[in-house]
Amino acid sequence: MTQMIATNRIKAVIGAGITGLSVARFLAQQKQAFVLLDTRQSPPHLEAIKNEFPDVQLELGELNPETLLHCEEIILSPGIAMDTPAIAAAKNAGIPVVGDIEIFGRYAKAPIVAITGSNAKSTVTTLVGEMAAQAGIKVAVGGNLGTPALELLSDDVELYVMELSSFQLETVTKLNAKVATILNISPDHLDRYSDMRAYILAKLRVYFGAENIVVNRNDILTHPPLSANAKPIYFGGKADFGSFGVIEENDEIYLAQNLQPLMPARELKISGKHNVDNALAALALGHAAGIPMAAMIQTLKTFRGLPHRCEFVANINGVDFYNDSKGTNIGATVAAISGLARNPAQLIVIAGGEGKGQDFRELKPALKKNACRLVLIGRDAPLIAKAVSDVVDIDFANSMIDAVAKGFSQAKSGDAVLLSPACASFDMFKNYEDRGEKFCAAVQELNASC
Repeated sequence: MTQMIATNRIKAVIGAGITGLSVARFLAQQKQAFVLLDTRQSPPHLEAIKNEFPDVQLELGELNPETLLHCEEIILSPGIAMDTPAIAAAKNAGIPVVGDIEIFGRYAKAPIVAITGSNAKSTVTTLVGEMAAQAGIKVAVGGNLGTPALELLSDDVELYVMELSSFQLETVTKLNAKVATILNISPDHLDRYSDMRAYILAKLRVYFGAENIVVNRNDILTHPPLSANAKPIYFGGKADFGSFGVIEENDEIYLAQNLQPLMPARELKISGKHNVDNALAALALGHAAGIPMAAMIQTLKTFRGLPHRCEFVANINGVDFYNDSKGTNIGATVAAISGLARNPAQLIVIAGGEGKGQDFRELKPALKKNACRLVLIGRDAPLIAKAVSDVVDIDFANSMIDAVAKGFSQAKSGDAVLLSPACASFDMFKNYEDRGEKFCAAVQELNASC
């Protein structure tokens, strides 16, 4: 450790990952003194940090409370919990603890669309960004998706569209978004939060200071506190006045606003019932942000979705294969099952991995209702099997290739095989992208052999 700093006119950046590096670069641009800390001895961007900031005090390993107590503000990366003892001690001593999103909100000059939720954040964030671009708006998209928030700041930007995780929102006090939403709430990250209430409270912070609030009509957990001043705009379910929903006319389902049909749902390029809600959410957010309706409809008619999110992979002998590797929690998997089910035809679901403390019994209604069969992989496969074995037939697989083969062996023409793990991926794969790519490769290998 270098010599202890002698002034508290300095900020502590905790975390030397992608977010921490973006914060360090931003503070350097602002000519703001800072010290950089990371709980790891070899963080992933260590060499870049040493090269870019050779004169910055760098501390690795267990956090030193004395360092934090000499700082005016702590900027915490989202991967580090607020209740880490040294951070909690500094907070109790009156030192503010913020994150990069709070700082972003201080400096952003253009309106912000803030999007969170347990599932579909990336899809809706990307959709709104493409809607704005289609309308000729200079838009910047990022946050938890792609580019870190502080790297987006520019005087040229006319609209920011930000995906925000619960971890990022923990340190937000007042984002003052032009429009904010919680798309949905389902159990997730319960290995970090003490209970569901703590997780929900973190999500609700997205509404702090928002001018407009977009609310999921069918998920009461997304509704703002009674003290919120902004009037909500609802999405989902049947259309009504002041909302975006669906209506049926002449045996055709339409996306609608205020009972006015906008486009047939069948013209969406993204598949599944859950993606109808995602489209409605994007319309509501874009409308509140001032994006012209024509540009939004055009985008919905061409947007094909993101990789690893109910992504169609192949049809082999009449059996469809879908990659939903981004389904890392129960809510995402339930949405995928409900959206892609073809009852009475069979839906074979490949699931499993690191369960993050979830209660897998919550999968049972969707599995039972939608003619499902399970192929389980990963560390928590036995836990999932124990929770749902009374409602669904189960096979176990020791690899993704084995899982795809076993799923296909149980399928007949008209069925579908869906990878939607309801779990994190790190027990068997680098990340959810790696897991999805391994699934797609196994499907293509199977296709070549058939």
